[in-house]
Amino acid sequence: MGLSACKKEGINTNLDQSLEAWSDFKSSSNNTYSYIAYFGSWTGFHAETKLTVVNGKVTIRKYKSGHYKPNTNELVAENSWTESGATLNTHADGHPLLTIDEVYTKAKREWLSVDKKQNEIYFEAENNGIISSAGYVPKNCADDCFTGIKIKEIKVFVKEIK
Repeated sequence: MGLSACKKEGINTNLDQSLEAWSDFKSSSNNTYSYIAYFGSWTGFHAETKLTVVNGKVTIRKYKSGHYKPNTNELVAENSWTESGATLNTHADGHPLLTIDEVYTKAKREWLSVDKKQNEIYFEAENNGIISSAGYVPKNCADDCFTGIKIKEIKVFVKEIK
């Protein structure tokens, strides 16, 4: 997924359209969904956190990190864990416990409102119109400088029957 810089006005328009798509999804899913936030480094390190939200509250957080085998899409997991109930938010690594509503709020107030003279600002909505990337990179930064969120999947959560 490539990032593209947008003018501030374009970001605001795209954000508003994306919020509409999110509102429709939230309503149709009864505010019960999962999403995967991820980080990928030029060094090959990759981390992703799957958050499950039930009725508007984060209930499960699953994390895995590792490196990709050279020239493949195969992630060699080096660390993984799952939190739920009383163990939620007990690990330091992983994406914070945010609902998508909170992601949009943080995007609007923090990640997309930085000084555009000092930063390249990015926003994408490639999850059926719902946010897939929001953040910024300080100008003249060389490696892994993105501050914000990247989301590769948002889907309705259906509890598994055991």
